[in-house]
Amino acid sequence: MDLTLLTLVFCLHDFVVNGNPSPLVDVVVDRYEIPTVCPREVQTEDFIRYHYNGSFSADGTKFDSSHDRGIPAVSQVGLGRLLLGINRGLLGMCVSEQRRITIPPHLAYGSIGSDGVVPPDAVLVFDILLLDIWNPEDKVQVRTLSKPESCRRTTVASDYIRYHYNGTLLTGEAFDSSYSRNTTYDTYLGQGDLIKGLEEGLLRMCLGERRIIIIPPFLAYGESGHGTQIPPQATLVYEVLLVDAFNPKDDLIVQVKEVPEGCTRRTVTGDYIRYHYNGTFQDGTAFDSSYKRNSTYNTYIGKRYVIQGMDKALVGLCIGEKRRITVPPHLAYGEAGVEDLIPSSAVLVFDIQVIDFHNPKDPVGITATHKPQDCNVTSEVDDLIQYRYNCSLMDGTLLYSSMFQGHVSIYRDHDTPSFATLGANKVILGLEEGLLGMCLGERREVVVPPHWGHGENGAGEVPKSAVLFFELELVELTKGVPEGYMFVWLGDVPDPLFPAMDLNGDGEVPLEEFSAFIMLQVEEGKGRLRPAVDADSIIKDMFNNQDENKDGKIVEDELKVKVDGEPQQVIRDEL
Repeated sequence: MDLTLLTLVFCLHDFVVNGNPSPLVDVVVDRYEIPTVCPREVQTEDFIRYHYNGSFSADGTKFDSSHDRGIPAVSQVGLGRLLLGINRGLLGMCVSEQRRITIPPHLAYGSIGSDGVVPPDAVLVFDILLLDIWNPEDKVQVRTLSKPESCRRTTVASDYIRYHYNGTLLTGEAFDSSYSRNTTYDTYLGQGDLIKGLEEGLLRMCLGERRIIIIPPFLAYGESGHGTQIPPQATLVYEVLLVDAFNPKDDLIVQVKEVPEGCTRRTVTGDYIRYHYNGTFQDGTAFDSSYKRNSTYNTYIGKRYVIQGMDKALVGLCIGEKRRITVPPHLAYGEAGVEDLIPSSAVLVFDIQVIDFHNPKDPVGITATHKPQDCNVTSEVDDLIQYRYNCSLMDGTLLYSSMFQGHVSIYRDHDTPSFATLGANKVILGLEEGLLGMCLGERREVVVPPHWGHGENGAGEVPKSAVLFFELELVELTKGVPEGYMFVWLGDVPDPLFPAMDLNGDGEVPLEEFSAFIMLQVEEGKGRLRPAVDADSIIKDMFNNQDENKDGKIVEDELKVKVDGEPQQVIRDEL
């Protein structure tokens, strides 16, 4: 063995075992537990917080311990506040590192000792666990862990923010967590409600940003600490996720996502609107959705049936338009929130799609898309018509159709038309309105507001308060007779009537002769039977009304006529 090395070993042996170190022996440092990551090492003038056990090297007797007192020691390195040997042994140490520092007497209490606790010329051994390190020149350290791709705005003083956090000491020991309480921490920035370091560390954050904020003790709780979890002079580490932020001066933010072509009308105050929405918080967490309920949200605009921000945002929309609406809490549910649904002071984000809207004063909207050149006869009340149709919601959802399944247009020769007698209250009022005044072959688009349709209750596949869109084509038109009539004259009534009816001139008109007379008037265009009803049945009813004595024939004295529904001697409308 090398002589120099052998001499050093003997000297160390003498120092450790006998407690009589050579003047050349320095502090001995055994780093028996070193953290994997060490972002910072102890330097001269740093402040440290640490636990220790102090013992005599000679026999291992413990003479002092911060562990026993339950309070870590706090001191500054290198300015004469610690034993010279301790100062040397702490340099380069990392937080969470554990060291054993063996100190010869001349770097400890020397030949005098200390107050009867440490004898003269004692070799001391300190087992040290470093808990914290900081310097008076330290500033708040901010490290961004993740950040959203788009950042519309960053936090400023006077903002109100909601954030989640995990709080730890430098050693990683947790002292608090909003996650464990399942609620964000909510506060104003810049009003002194937070420790100074956190106020600073939360500035210029984006929504959804995650940060590490390291705060030295003098910008945290300083010498006092806080409660039982944060000791005096503790550096604090916050891992923060910004969930929400707004400013009391914020207004609505409206982003138009999609506007359909041909928007001829936009919502105004007083309109009734049906829309779908997804509601989220600013971090994307969903709180409500009309889509999940498979039912639109229906309301009047501007009558305070919805939150103030939504009331404002629903003005100026087109049918089919999609928008994103960001509503600050003072225009939503404010500090109260909604129990188990909306937190206090939450910014709300609504992605909406307008299905339809109308005004209670709206008429039926009628647009002719095709009209034949020759239009001598148009549909009117009492007419029997045949028509083709599609009935849809305003978003294009097909509800009913006269077509065979699979057809894409109502204008097909082999479609199955529907029949209706106008004025008979067999179809909704809006559809009847849309079918009036049509020419044969005419095509129309008809918009029927709910008060002309199925109203607030809906019907079948028709949702509540739904605006309906009809595509119509008039296929056939048979002129009708007024309600309560079976036959009407179209020209002058034969005068006198009975001789004209008595075809064989025998003074009696049996059913067969009566029927022949009526059919002759129809064939010659002088009269009209009620359409869509069996002609023989109508004529028999008419005959029975005149045959008062029920002897199977009508004589002149039995013949009664009506003018405007009243019995008269001169017939104008109906037998």
